[in-house]
Amino acid sequence: MKVVIAVVLIGIVVSLGQALFAMSSGPDNSGRVARSLTVRIALSVVLFALLMLGHHFGLIEPNAH
Repeated sequence: MKVVIAVVLIGIVVSLGQALFAMSSGPDNSGRVARSLTVRIALSVVLFALLMLGHHFGLIEPNAH
């Protein structure tokens, strides 16, 4: 479960990087920016759902040592 969460977090950071690159390329790439930010939002929702499901089913515990 931790690996899946890490992969989704990396995907969120990559999507933000793509949006930043598209924004810095000029106003002609507004479609790429919107698509990248949409992907980031979707990945964030997926991450939230994974965290909630993982906690519900006991796969992850808060403050586990």
